[in-house]
Amino acid sequence: MSEPLSYTITGFLPWSLTWLLPYLGALVLSLAYIAGFKGERLYGLVSVASILLSALISTLAAYRVFTDNAIYAKASVAWFPWLGVTFGTYIDGLGAVMALVVSWLSFLIAVYSLKYMEGDWGFPRYFIIFTFFVASMQLVVLADNLILLFIGWEGTGLASYALIGHWYTDEEDKWVGVPGRRALGKPMYFEPSHSAVRAVLFTRVGDVGLVIGIAAIYLASGTLVIPELASTATGWLAELASKGILPAILLVFTLGALAKSAQFPFHEWLVTAMTGPTPVSALIHAATMVKAGVYFMLRFAPILIAGAIALGTQAVVEGLRDYFLIVAGLGAITAFALATMALVSNELKLILAYSTASQLGYMFIAAASAGLLLGFAGMEEVASSVMAGLSHLVSHAVFKAALFLVAGWLIHVAHSRFIDRMGGYARYMKLTAISLWLAGLSLAGIPPLSGFFSKELVIHYAEEAGVSWIFFLAVVTAGLTAAYTIRMILRVMHLEPLEADSHVKAHEAPKLMLIPYLVLAIASLALGVGWSYTSGLLSKASELTIGLVEKAKLSVELTGVTGVVIALVLGSIGSVYYLYSIARVDFRDLIERNTLARYLHDFLFDRWYINSIYYIVIVGSFSYAAYAMYALDSIIDTIYHAGVPMLGALGAMALRVLHRGRTDYYLAMYAYFISLALLLLYLFWGR
Repeated sequence: MSEPLSYTITGFLPWSLTWLLPYLGALVLSLAYIAGFKGERLYGLVSVASILLSALISTLAAYRVFTDNAIYAKASVAWFPWLGVTFGTYIDGLGAVMALVVSWLSFLIAVYSLKYMEGDWGFPRYFIIFTFFVASMQLVVLADNLILLFIGWEGTGLASYALIGHWYTDEEDKWVGVPGRRALGKPMYFEPSHSAVRAVLFTRVGDVGLVIGIAAIYLASGTLVIPELASTATGWLAELASKGILPAILLVFTLGALAKSAQFPFHEWLVTAMTGPTPVSALIHAATMVKAGVYFMLRFAPILIAGAIALGTQAVVEGLRDYFLIVAGLGAITAFALATMALVSNELKLILAYSTASQLGYMFIAAASAGLLLGFAGMEEVASSVMAGLSHLVSHAVFKAALFLVAGWLIHVAHSRFIDRMGGYARYMKLTAISLWLAGLSLAGIPPLSGFFSKELVIHYAEEAGVSWIFFLAVVTAGLTAAYTIRMILRVMHLEPLEADSHVKAHEAPKLMLIPYLVLAIASLALGVGWSYTSGLLSKASELTIGLVEKAKLSVELTGVTGVVIALVLGSIGSVYYLYSIARVDFRDLIERNTLARYLHDFLFDRWYINSIYYIVIVGSFSYAAYAMYALDSIIDTIYHAGVPMLGALGAMALRVLHRGRTDYYLAMYAYFISLALLLLYLFWGR
């Protein structure tokens, strides 16, 4: 193992400005909004400037980390002294790379938003929340303790609610899904306000697990500071393993990450988040929010693995392998399932949303495969698997941001979100077509673009992990990804629209929108062409990441598996090109005439009926409970009016104790039950 990292202790500033400046920008804009300032220029420029300054400071911080071979900025400002928690920033190799990705992509998306949101009735509100969102994500990746991380974590959730529901007046052209379509009797179309609530509900379920996990780990370790959790990992891992609850506690701790990154079974919130403005989709799907869960895994997987190796206890190793197997399995299922849904979707942003969740599944596979290597490989292989996940995160962030920003312009041109109303745009917007092709081929995994290298690394370490069905799903998903990506590009850029009367003569996007996605598309190519430099930087980051401190090996070698994957990808592309461009198969007619094809299409188009099942089982059960309470109330009311007022009054009083109609009361009850659960957990440990 490499020598321990050196730590450079600084004051609270300047590195904390990476997240403080965007928060300050959001505060200034909020005060301006309250004061009644309405000029778009003020809101746009303050937002873009604060994010740009954050990006510049992040760049300087990364430069210092990589050149000085040191972790920077563990602040000494006391916050919760009784918990040993400080208020500050912690920048190691992983944090430095993440801060660069978050800040620079957010900056380009903010620039794009200046033109995209021009004239929108919610322009000031948009940039206030947008800036707050970026600040919260920077706080997540740079926080030095779990309390501060959780505040940023919840900040991204709050901002996502506001941005997904930005157009809360719910006009039909802002919906996601086909209006009127139902599956198992449940609607498959969602308004912005509905989608915003869904995002909160799905992610909050996971966040309850995160809170419980944080409390449990604190009880076992006595600290909430991330570096201290790493240095004392042998102790608290042994404590949890001795009680036989190590996999369970870690899985609960990871629920927040699984929900945030839309992994099965939490993926449903992400696909309906497309009701927000397109730059929001780019922000959530590329730079922030969903990447928080992946960052969580990349941050804590090395700490867990290093602790297990240092401890050398079989119970800990087996407990961690069980935990990582579940996480890797969920990632593989998500990758495959969401890719199949993208094959038949007819909404441009929805295809990209499915793709995002699918690619996030790859990242979880890579991070969890590092844990599955426990006992079978050295720390270099573990570090390489973790960094494979980071490399795909970086690659995906770049090309997916480009894809969403291109989609925003195409939807504007077509005046529709449906690809059936698009087509033949390449002849009118060549730079946009080039951007779409570069970013799309990177998503499809075509060399020499960055997506090829990062995806091959993930698949390689999935194979090394030794779980055949996870490896198989990862390989199959690569072929599916190429198929739906090329289908999308051909349909919107080169084929004629299926609805002839919807054809619109297109033109290139304004420069403020064109330049950001063109830069990102070229960057996707540059990161791949210069992969030796890209991989070298990530390898250096692994040496400077707490828990790893080993140089990752991120070179892609031409093996039999690599050849199979390339052949599968090229075969998928060739098949799609033949079916759509040469044979000109009318799939709509085929689905209408063939019963089996129609059933298969509906199953995939309606998202494996998972959304409908949620509404039937979960929402339906609460509805039945509400009806039961209503019936009980009616009985009590009848008794009261039938001449037994004392009995009826007592019943009514009992119901009023539970249902006061006050939000603060419900929140207090929520906190009470969480505290009760933690107390029972503590008593269980003591026993």
